[in-house]
Amino acid sequence: MSADSGSTQRRPRRRSGLAEISDAAQDYLREIYKLQQESDAVTTSAIARRMGVSAPSATAMVKKLAALELADHALYRGVRLTRAGERLALEVLRHHRLLELYLAETLEVGIDAVHVEADRLEHALSEELEQRIDAALGGPTHDPHGDPIPTIQLRIDRPKTRPLTELAPGDHATVRRIPDGDAELLHYLVGLDLVPGQSVTLVHAAPLRGPLTLGVGGRTLSLSIEVAAEIHVA
Repeated sequence: MSADSGSTQRRPRRRSGLAEISDAAQDYLREIYKLQQESDAVTTSAIARRMGVSAPSATAMVKKLAALELADHALYRGVRLTRAGERLALEVLRHHRLLELYLAETLEVGIDAVHVEADRLEHALSEELEQRIDAALGGPTHDPHGDPIPTIQLRIDRPKTRPLTELAPGDHATVRRIPDGDAELLHYLVGLDLVPGQSVTLVHAAPLRGPLTLGVGGRTLSLSIEVAAEIHVA
């Protein structure tokens, strides 16, 4: 182990407050943060869909987060995390994505299964163990699905990518990110070898939002426009 990683372990970063809120609240913070990266206005109905709960349940949790000064909810502007809420969300994301990568690389758990396992483990991960995992993995920047891992200072880098649907016929690209929340979809993409690092070529795009024909690993395959929109390339 390097002197730098050892020094990090001797001076562990102080926990930012995750221990003081429930696991459910942590999950909401994480998903609201992710929704904020997708839309300027995060509605309670969007939160409910992402969390798989009823709208009243999502509204009740948003009110709890607002009472803790972790979120603001304004009419017509939706839900936004406060600065404190964003820091906690990034802490949860760091735990989650480090665990996903550790499970994939060290324990060889399939990338279509690591998300669910990380969900179970992220709330119990100590700061010390988090830093040991980070050091063991060499300070990684992305999880197995291509999502950026927040740094120990809770900064996050967002590389520029675009949906596969924005390619023109004949374009070559590399898969950089695939969705991590749908195990069935992940299993499907892994079976097609459409994973981060894979080179792809758009052969043909059918009109009227029809399927895309892709060249992947020396073979061609057909992918629906809806699935293709979930895959980001560079």
